[in-house]
Amino acid sequence: MKYKLEWKYKYKGTAGVVFTSDWLEGEQALVIGEDIEKSGRMLDLSFHDERGTTWNLKEMKKLLEEIEEEPHDLTIFFDGGFDKESSQAGLGAVIYYKQGKKKFRIRANERFDEIENNSEAEYAAMYFTVLLLEEMNVQNMSCEFKGDAQGVLMQLKGEWPCYEENLNRWLDRIEEKLKKLHVHSRFTPIPRTANKEADKLATQALEGKIINSKMQII
Repeated sequence: MKYKLEWKYKYKGTAGVVFTSDWLEGEQALVIGEDIEKSGRMLDLSFHDERGTTWNLKEMKKLLEEIEEEPHDLTIFFDGGFDKESSQAGLGAVIYYKQGKKKFRIRANERFDEIENNSEAEYAAMYFTVLLLEEMNVQNMSCEFKGDAQGVLMQLKGEWPCYEENLNRWLDRIEEKLKKLHVHSRFTPIPRTANKEADKLATQALEGKIINSKMQII
């Protein structure tokens, strides 16, 4: 989750000048907030997250302590592959996140039956990633979803329409699950060359190589 600081700077002869920061990671925002407080020239310091929720400094410290032990700062890559002869899809997902002071990566894939085409495989892959988040018990977190399926991501952002009934059903499932998890989602289209990990997992699933691994990364 990203946070923005807002505070009023006390200046002689004025009611104060209001300053607002850029969007920052939680720990960075807290350090800056504490430093501003020590200056002794600050009024009404507050922290705002991407969902519009506001905290004071004491509440922000408590929030970050609680979040620290949960999976957070999640970035998810997804991709779907399709085999026309078997009408099967290969779904691939890579999840990067922090927990405590450590960073982790989850790699997972799955083979899925009765898919009509490659486009539907991409929607199924996106849904697969959301199910993984549910298994991780991710709740009330900010997640960035990245993939080369621009149509899926732009439709989830609400910027492109979807006319195919079967794909709309996938969108409904995805949005319902994200709502249930109270996830604040960012959808970022990326080039295929930047999505190689998820693409490889999708291909391996079609080949019958099922992977589900978690490792700590540096």
